[in-house]
Amino acid sequence: MSSSTVSGSAPVAPAAAPARRSHLAWWKLLAAGAVGAAVVNLVVFAVARAAGASLVVMDRGQEHPVTIGGVIGSSVVPLVAGVGAALLLALWKPVFLRIAQWVGGGLALLSVAGPLMSDTDGGSVAALALMHVTLGVAVVAVLELRRRR
Repeated sequence: MSSSTVSGSAPVAPAAAPARRSHLAWWKLLAAGAVGAAVVNLVVFAVARAAGASLVVMDRGQEHPVTIGGVIGSSVVPLVAGVGAALLLALWKPVFLRIAQWVGGGLALLSVAGPLMSDTDGGSVAALALMHVTLGVAVVAVLELRRRR
């Protein structure tokens, strides 16, 4: 009789390895996501600037320069507001984490249309679009880490 059977019963399957879980508190995940998104977007900003992108968007004849402060604010504020709301709703119904992943990621991808339709040079369009995608990835990643907890 092998060691994987119990007196005449079927073989016992080995225990599955436990799923990898995040042990960070919700506020730490939120802060890490916001800082991570801001840092990645600042790197994109620096690379675009070094590559010669103007990082100036024309709107109704007015120039709107993209600044470091604008990049940080546009990275942190939407992530903290959206993910924070999702985390609060998830205290009531955990399904909101998955819903917020789809909604947050989808809205970030839809917002790429803004830079794609803007009146500016190609480098600026590419950099701004990548910044929107980065924010979407950060939203989905932070919520996934919390969902797995």
